[in-house]
Amino acid sequence: MYAMERHEHILDALARTGRVSVAGLADELDVTAETIRRDLDALEQAGQLRRVHGGAVGAGRASLTETTVLERTGQHADAKRAIAREAMALVPPTFTGSILLDAGTTTGALAEALAGWQPAPNTPPLTVYTNSVPIAALLHGSRDLVVRVVGGTIRGITSAAVGPSAMAQLAEIRPDIAFIGTNGVSADFGLSTPDELEAQVKQAMVHRARLAVVLVDSSKHDDEALQRFAALDEVDVLITDAPPGPALAVALDEAEVEVRVA
Repeated sequence: MYAMERHEHILDALARTGRVSVAGLADELDVTAETIRRDLDALEQAGQLRRVHGGAVGAGRASLTETTVLERTGQHADAKRAIAREAMALVPPTFTGSILLDAGTTTGALAEALAGWQPAPNTPPLTVYTNSVPIAALLHGSRDLVVRVVGGTIRGITSAAVGPSAMAQLAEIRPDIAFIGTNGVSADFGLSTPDELEAQVKQAMVHRARLAVVLVDSSKHDDEALQRFAALDEVDVLITDAPPGPALAVALDEAEVEVRVA
């Protein structure tokens, strides 16, 4: 097989799975690992992928890569809606506690589902805390929800409140469930996000909640952003749309994280 054909195969595999390994490609293409490494080097120099330990990921998956809420809203929409439906099982009509919603598009999909939440007879309204401007705007009109906004400096790219004010408010609450988004989840690095201030807020949410639930679509499996905000053993439940790969699955199991596949 010519180098150009191998390169096309590698890029097709990346488009399908988001990550490729040297060993896997060598087996698929019946060439040596060294040949694959040279192919990956050439494709990285051409700006078509990014080398990582043992393989490569898409060129846009750098540790500081971050897109706006508007740009991400339509991406993996079906997966996010499925994750939201699964998450709603934790907030039945008889639920009498409080929840905390992180900023993000997957938590945003959960907020859309929560907008129609109705309590069972004699059940009080659901108290929802959030640091997301769009989520607060979406939910504030519901008569069955009490919406409390965690305020602070608003990051334009994520519409999330961050900074000392947000951290101070989070220190004063103990919500029953926190639903938290992440830019990446990996066996070695845990949960991560590109921005330091947002990582601080997510970390506080994990630590303040009685039950920390991570909502993450499978495109972020095995990915790592710059700032870690939680180790795997600091969270309780991970809800996703596809089973994690072998290494991540083992790490989650060892950390005693309940994995729910929507």
